[in-house]
Amino acid sequence: MEKLRMQPWIWVLVALFAVAAIIFFVFNNKSASNPVTTESESVQDISPQDTGVMASAISYANALVKYADRRIQLDTMCQAHPSNVTYKDNTGIMIDNRSPQTRTVKIGTTFTIKPWGFKIVVLPDVYLKSNTILVDCDNSQNVATILVQE
Repeated sequence: MEKLRMQPWIWVLVALFAVAAIIFFVFNNKSASNPVTTESESVQDISPQDTGVMASAISYANALVKYADRRIQLDTMCQAHPSNVTYKDNTGIMIDNRSPQTRTVKIGTTFTIKPWGFKIVVLPDVYLKSNTILVDCDNSQNVATILVQE
């Protein structure tokens, strides 16, 4: 007799679990297809002597993790954060556009970044060029300085 009284509670728990699983599945599918989280636009090939710019094939969340200590954010006023950094040559860094506008960025070469998008830039060998790279964002010049070390 005791088992029959507990049975409705078990069904309620099973139903709640099923609803939670459906909600979890729906929200995960929406975030995976959100165009803001990934950017796959292609850019021109850059010669090894120039700063290399690559289209990012990873999601924004994964790029934040991978480039956590190698990221320059451009805000809505085209200001860079941080503005003075030092990285090793041949290092990939993340240029992160945190504004609702497409940005034209110059880091050795000129490229665009979509609103809320990002690009991965590979810094050149310092013995091929100057070891200081100035970053321009739209009409703002020298918003960041990157010191490239061997």
